[in-house]
Amino acid sequence: MVGETITVNGRTVPWQEGMTVQTVLEVMNYTFRLLVIKLDGRLIKKENYKSAVVPENADVKVIHMVAGG
Repeated sequence: MVGETITVNGRTVPWQEGMTVQTVLEVMNYTFRLLVIKLDGRLIKKENYKSAVVPENADVKVIHMVAGG
């Protein structure tokens, strides 16, 4: 359907029924090892990426953690 979207880091992305956090990472081609994911303000643990369903109109924040010294 037209107009079904989510927002990922401020960018509008097409939404699909059954979309998960893992799907979003694949669509956005995010392959970083250290990520922090927030879905509508809720922190999503890495072990839940494949099961955390992303609803239509969701706001997803993907933060790449950088280690340094």
